[in-house]
Amino acid sequence: MSTNNTSTRKTLLTAAIAAVLAGGAVWGVALAGDLDGRPGGAAQDRPTAGMAGMYGMGMSGAGIYGMGMSGAGMPGMGMSGMVVEDEFDYLTMMIPHHEEAIRNGRILLEGTDRPEMRAFATSIIQTQTREVEQMRNWLASWYPGRDTAVDYAPMMRDLTGLRGDALDRAFLADMIPHHMGAVMMSQQLLGQGLAAHTELEPFARTVRDAQHAEIVQMRGWLADWFGATGMGPGGGMGPGGMGPGGIGPGGAGMGHR
Repeated sequence: MSTNNTSTRKTLLTAAIAAVLAGGAVWGVALAGDLDGRPGGAAQDRPTAGMAGMYGMGMSGAGIYGMGMSGAGMPGMGMSGMVVEDEFDYLTMMIPHHEEAIRNGRILLEGTDRPEMRAFATSIIQTQTREVEQMRNWLASWYPGRDTAVDYAPMMRDLTGLRGDALDRAFLADMIPHHMGAVMMSQQLLGQGLAAHTELEPFARTVRDAQHAEIVQMRGWLADWFGATGMGPGGGMGPGGMGPGGIGPGGAGMGHR
C-alpha cells in the first residue's frame, strides 16, 4: 500500500477514534470495516447502524477512562499507530500488545486484595499467553524467515509499586483503552477481510468479543468500587491526549522497524 493511502487510513482511524470518544462510533472504530474502500468481511463483522457507540463507551466527562482529549497523553496512547494493513501486521502488532497485558496481569495478581481481580488477572495471563503462542506459531508457519519485530510503545503506566485499591483502579483505568486497542485491530482485520488464512478469522473474532465483554466488566468494577463514570482529573491514565503523544496523528503507537 502506498504511503499516501497509509496516511489516509491513519487519518480516518484517528477520526474514528475521535468519534468513539464522542459516543458515535460502532465496533470501536466506525470506519474500521472499510477504511480504504475495500469490501468488508463477514456480515457479523461489519458495523451496523444499530451498533451505536463503542460498545456503549460514549464520552463521559473528559473522555473514556484514561483517554482524555487534551494534554500530552500517556506513553503509547497513540491508537492511530494501530493501523492493520494485513494479517502479518495484525499478528506482529497483537503479540507485544498481549505481552503487555500479561506483564501487568502478573503485577495485578501479586498486588490486588480483591478475589475478582485475582481471577481476572489469572484469566488474562492464561488466555493471552495461549493466544501469543498461537500467533507465534502462525507467524513461523505462514511467514518463515520474515522479520517480525515491531516498535511498541507501552499503552499502560508503570504499575510496579502500587497495591490494593490504587493498583486495582490504575489497572482498570489503563486496561480499558488497552483492550480497546485490541478490539479495534481485530475489527480492522475482520471488517476489511484482511485475513489470508481462514484460521485467523475466528481467532480475531474471539479476541474482539472477549475483550469487549471484559471492557464492560471493567467499567462496571470502576463504577461499583470507585464511583468512576468517566475521565475526570486523575481518574484515568493521566492527561489523556488527542494531540502529539496521544491519540492524534503524532501519537505513539506501533509500527514495523
